[in-house]
Amino acid sequence: MASAQQAEAVPWQAEAQVVAAQKRTVRLLAAAQIVGGVGVGVASSLGSLLAESVGQSETYAGLARTAMAAGAAAVGVPLAFIAQRRGRRSSLSAGWLAAALGGFILIAAAVLESIPLLVVGMLLFGIGSATNQQSRYAAADLAMPDRRARALSIVVWSTTIGSVIGPNLADPGAAVASALHLPPLTGAFLLASVCMTLASVLLWAWLRPDPLVLSRRRPEGEAEPPKTGASAAVPSDSMGDTLRMVREHLRRAPRAAFAFLAIVVAHTIMVAVMTMTPVSMARHGETLTVVGITISGHLLGMYAFSPVVGWLADRFGHLPVALAGQAIFVVSALLSGLSHGSVAMVMAGLLLLGLGWSFSLVAGSALLSEATPARLRPGVQGTADTVMNVVAAVGASLSGPLMRSIGFGGLNAIAGILVLPVVVCSFRLARIRTGYGQWPRGGLDSKP
Repeated sequence: MASAQQAEAVPWQAEAQVVAAQKRTVRLLAAAQIVGGVGVGVASSLGSLLAESVGQSETYAGLARTAMAAGAAAVGVPLAFIAQRRGRRSSLSAGWLAAALGGFILIAAAVLESIPLLVVGMLLFGIGSATNQQSRYAAADLAMPDRRARALSIVVWSTTIGSVIGPNLADPGAAVASALHLPPLTGAFLLASVCMTLASVLLWAWLRPDPLVLSRRRPEGEAEPPKTGASAAVPSDSMGDTLRMVREHLRRAPRAAFAFLAIVVAHTIMVAVMTMTPVSMARHGETLTVVGITISGHLLGMYAFSPVVGWLADRFGHLPVALAGQAIFVVSALLSGLSHGSVAMVMAGLLLLGLGWSFSLVAGSALLSEATPARLRPGVQGTADTVMNVVAAVGASLSGPLMRSIGFGGLNAIAGILVLPVVVCSFRLARIRTGYGQWPRGGLDSKP
């Protein structure tokens, strides 16, 4: 009898076949992130410069990042919906392939000096960012509940290699472009598109069994509050119904709402500041090589330390680590905002900007998954990524005009102020001590 009870107490994620599937999933996701991350890195450092070159105006630098963020935002929920119906394999491989197509369109835009093609290419290229982001959730589908942040962080970390290589493809890409008689910046985008295609093929061919599909065949791994009303329903095939259930869940689940807000704010701060950093450095006469090294340092902060961040989140709690990310953002804003053209200070500020994003995203994503019932996770996760990219697109579109009017220092000051809603939400959350951690009238959080 005791042995039977012990067997029942073992989470299904600890079964041998699930453990093997989880290891295989994480390895494949990591490999895809490495090659696909090259495209993310190219977009981060060279996208605004390509747009400025095609449009002959720094206004188009902000437009490029806006279009990329809009592309990522537009597919966040659809990618999650594909995952809901067909699994992570179909969703992620389709996303990388669409992004690769966007890269080829950007090459055509540069050759033809076409702003409409530039916008279309950036929109599609942004899908790579959304795919990169949603890959982290796939790593958590089969993870043990107390190791969710670490599993998620490994996939985030694996982007380091590709994303650090990407910004430094300007010179090798220029050589490729010269050989093909293309504009200099397009060579890096050609290399990025090839890498994204490889990521798509890798996932489509070998992500078997599909982690999300396998997880649905198993019982829920942690306790959930009683299901009543809308929360008892299962998402239908209607995207509208799914979104309504997501909204209701976030309204009644404070931990999920905090995680949602932390993810959105972190990505908005990161995108707004990073978009205009290359332009600011170019104004101070820095070369493409220096810009590339600076952005590489930023991407290092975003991805390289994520396993440590995941360990901290599982060890000390997701909420405290997410709050630590807000403090890091403030320090980053001070360094970059007071740099006055100092490359060393900008590099330090951008490194911390990436680290603050890592703390907020890894801990926030793990908390969002933990505080959401399994049947709602794909919809909630996709909605979070959509909203964060929509808001980031707004931030990117405003970053150019803001820098023209109040300077790079003023832009960083606004970025520092944006952490306040997250801090205020955490104070409110700390006062809630009823039920499963719900708002006073109930909710859907999965833990007290």
